[in-house]
Amino acid sequence: MQEKKSVEVIAENLQIPWAIAFLPDDDLLVTQRPGTLQRIGKDKKAYPIEGVAHQGEGGLLGMALHPRFNENHWIYMYLTTANGNGFKNRIERYRFENDRLVDKKIILENIPGAAYHDGGRIAFSPDEYLFITIGDSGKSSLAQDVRSLAGKILRIRDDGSLPSDNPFGN
Repeated sequence: MQEKKSVEVIAENLQIPWAIAFLPDDDLLVTQRPGTLQRIGKDKKAYPIEGVAHQGEGGLLGMALHPRFNENHWIYMYLTTANGNGFKNRIERYRFENDRLVDKKIILENIPGAAYHDGGRIAFSPDEYLFITIGDSGKSSLAQDVRSLAGKILRIRDDGSLPSDNPFGN
């Protein structure tokens, strides 16, 4: 006899959810591409993220909690912003404290952006480097250009500085 499985709905009406992170209290944080970070759990709270340009595949994309989140409360987010007639992407870091996002710091900016092919996944490695997938911003030739951030997987420190042992020194 097969065991009967149940499904529990924990959130509804999310707007293009992109990334999920588990908080230490087992609540979830979910990025929504139009520019809202949603907390799901005992508190269902929305945190609007300023400056997000949701166009095509861009918007509020990746998110990662710092490996020492319990100590520093840092959350990293990858987002698309409007830039004149075009788009740029960037990584922002916030401190999540007392159920608020505070101390915004731009970690990396001027990442090529477009309506499509923005990339946007971010994750920490076991040695606490931040890895960032960058789309080619609709220009596939940029992936082979070491002078451009487009079409790359970047490896940076948690403060945005470059490790000296990065393959191309950039």
